[in-house]
Amino acid sequence: MSAEGPDLVVAGAGGGLVAALRAAQLGLDVLVVEASEHFRRGNNTAMSTAMIPGAGSRWQRDAGIDDSPQQFVDDVMRKTKGTADARLATALADVSAPLVEWLADHLDLPLALVTDFAYPGHSRLRCHTVEGRHGSAMLDHLARAVAAEPRIDMLVPARLTDVSVDLDGGVDAVTVTLPDGNTEVIPTRAVLLATNGYGANEALVEQHAPEISSARYHGSEHSTGDALAIGRKLGADAAYLDAYQGHAALSKKATTLVGWATVMHGGIVLDATGRRFGDETTGYSEYAAALAARPGSEGWVVIDREVYDKCLSFKDFEQTVASGAAVWADDAATLADATGLPAEAVAEELAAVAGYAQGDVPDPFGRSSFEHTLTEPYAAIKIVPALFHTQGGLVVDENARVLRPDGSAIDGLFASGGAAMGISGHGAAGYLAGNGLLPALGLAYLAASSLRTS
Repeated sequence: MSAEGPDLVVAGAGGGLVAALRAAQLGLDVLVVEASEHFRRGNNTAMSTAMIPGAGSRWQRDAGIDDSPQQFVDDVMRKTKGTADARLATALADVSAPLVEWLADHLDLPLALVTDFAYPGHSRLRCHTVEGRHGSAMLDHLARAVAAEPRIDMLVPARLTDVSVDLDGGVDAVTVTLPDGNTEVIPTRAVLLATNGYGANEALVEQHAPEISSARYHGSEHSTGDALAIGRKLGADAAYLDAYQGHAALSKKATTLVGWATVMHGGIVLDATGRRFGDETTGYSEYAAALAARPGSEGWVVIDREVYDKCLSFKDFEQTVASGAAVWADDAATLADATGLPAEAVAEELAAVAGYAQGDVPDPFGRSSFEHTLTEPYAAIKIVPALFHTQGGLVVDENARVLRPDGSAIDGLFASGGAAMGISGHGAAGYLAGNGLLPALGLAYLAASSLRTS
């Protein structure tokens, strides 16, 4: 680093590492400040399923999938009922394919297109991921690339607690607080706030997303809203603070992600009364609040051997079943006995679902994807709803620059991921798979790329 400090300070070693690596590629010096020494396992990027949408990627072309950024934007607007920020959605859709190809070509990240099932809301197969479908593998790869890059330094553990500006309102320094309480002021001309949202801040969750405030929080303990506080102090605007990604399938026993592939491959969700209560394929995010509102705020995912085997491609699911969270039963009666659910209700629901799969009658909840018929033996995993991360934050433009309420940019201040407003609209229902990682990685990439000409 020069005596004048780094060209860019990145706060947060999750998706923000993409900004560090992109900036270094462009010849800039970077300092990454990270609050947790266990960030490779404990932040939200590491805890994700590593699903990165890429609309129009070469993997799609090789698979004969016709997709485009506009098709992706259309899906976002449809899922959010027109409430997402179309400008930001377009910017992220446009960069999505170049991003995944850059990750593969420049960083040698071993990405592959997910083709064995479709996530709710995506009209095309466009999610790219790594083997094991787990964010820890992806983040390990990024962290190794950072360690090998001489232009990047890391300060871990340390927390970025303040950003100062000069007389013209542009960034000129950051304040970093060390574990012993001492602080250090570091001059810089640009800062990327990549510290996620406020999911670990109970008061803010209760204020902005009360419907999910009683659910279990399954995210980084350091996601307390630091970026929101820093940005607001500098006069930044914020939006979509009620948006979040929930998940209805967190294992109660293992506290690991069961995953929604269980449902998309043909599984069902029963509540504590042994009954289905909606169309599970609408999306795992909004289904979290739906499950939280059911008796006992918990339920069971019911699958069979075929679905079970298909889901083993997910490291999360593999860890869940390895913990003993899945119970097996030869028929509906023994399933009810194993789960403690009412026998009559379980038998009726399984029989009804078999009828829907055979086309005898339509599902009263409107679920149309019953191509797979659940067959004995059955497996069931007890689930609880969870809050994974918030989806609202500082208002940013197409280059991730943080904006004031009048639309002007705070020179040198950028935000990405949960620190920035997302593209999920309001609440949980607008969330599409990848709406967390794409703003995390994509906005980080755009922010660093914009520094080349600034």
